[in-house]
Amino acid sequence: MEGLLGRNNNNKRNSKEVAVVDGREIKELVENKEAFNSFVEHKFRELDLDCDGQLSVGELQPAVADIGAALGLPAQGSSPKSDHIYTEVLNEFTHGKPEKVSKTEFREVLSDILLGMAAGLKRDPIVILRIDGEDLQEFVDRPGFESEAVAIFSQVQSENAPLSKCLMEGVKQLTVEHGMPPSSDPWVVSNIIEPATQELFSNQPDNIPTQETFLAEFKKLLAIIRKQLQEHPVIVAHTENNFDGSGVKRLLANKFELDKLLDSAWKEVPKDKHNKTSKEYLRLSLDKIAASAHLPPYGAIDEMDEVMNEAFKLVSIDDGKAIDETEYKKLLKEILASIMLQLQGNAIFVSSNSVVHEPLTSASTLLNVPPISVSPTE
Repeated sequence: MEGLLGRNNNNKRNSKEVAVVDGREIKELVENKEAFNSFVEHKFRELDLDCDGQLSVGELQPAVADIGAALGLPAQGSSPKSDHIYTEVLNEFTHGKPEKVSKTEFREVLSDILLGMAAGLKRDPIVILRIDGEDLQEFVDRPGFESEAVAIFSQVQSENAPLSKCLMEGVKQLTVEHGMPPSSDPWVVSNIIEPATQELFSNQPDNIPTQETFLAEFKKLLAIIRKQLQEHPVIVAHTENNFDGSGVKRLLANKFELDKLLDSAWKEVPKDKHNKTSKEYLRLSLDKIAASAHLPPYGAIDEMDEVMNEAFKLVSIDDGKAIDETEYKKLLKEILASIMLQLQGNAIFVSSNSVVHEPLTSASTLLNVPPISVSPTE
């Protein structure tokens, strides 16, 4: 996945929008009781390997992995932050206990997760782009290409670097906005970029370039890449999120919804014999209500983690103190208010582009909602 992080950006997509995934099909499935029960029955049988009518922690792992993948997380074990989210997803099913999960519990949690995903897609739909070389050609043909290429050369030029390295670094500077698929994707590298580079250098030495040489060869390389994209178009899933605090503000202004979410959050945290809980569980509760406040899960976006950490410091979340229900809800609202104020002062824009591979040979079928169609765009 290629991610672009920034503050208050407004990047425009030039590539062809062929479809929009907005979560409607997922919501319709969950709300159709008969269809959803059939869906759960099928998925439960897939996971229940010992056929005892319950799911162990081990049997739930494929479901947890699929949900993480659907949220755009790296594989389990790749990052402590993403592993934290995987653990929380598992805890949604098991409530933090080693007991097995019944079909009824599995249905209820899966329903909540899918509806949350559908709400997220409605708010931040995924735009499917078809990159076929046309936009890349427009980039090369436009009057400002040479100045942009010079700027790229000034960024990638290093002492004694050969032309091939400069060109590869130059390609990495291009984005979907230039008509270039994510250069970090292994398929794009092996099927588009490397063959184009090999063709370019088939009959010439790999010397240290001047600026003029770089400009000429960069244009030639992009022409070859354009030809590769014409023959092998790349489908890219594009998402954009602007976290500006407006979602938190709406939630804080809706007392009925906020109280309902706070009640649910309090109900799920572990408590001692005095009906108190540790402040540290405020993190878990924030993740529980994040979607309703248009916030990402903790650990998903570094810049948002910094905002949340500042809010956690405000309430001394790691002081180990046990608090009652009233204090717990009060502190959770203070955390939300702090996040809102920080984002209102400095919004965070996140854009990502992921190559859609067909077939997805490594993906499980747990979250293959039948059938999730997409809405065509003009």
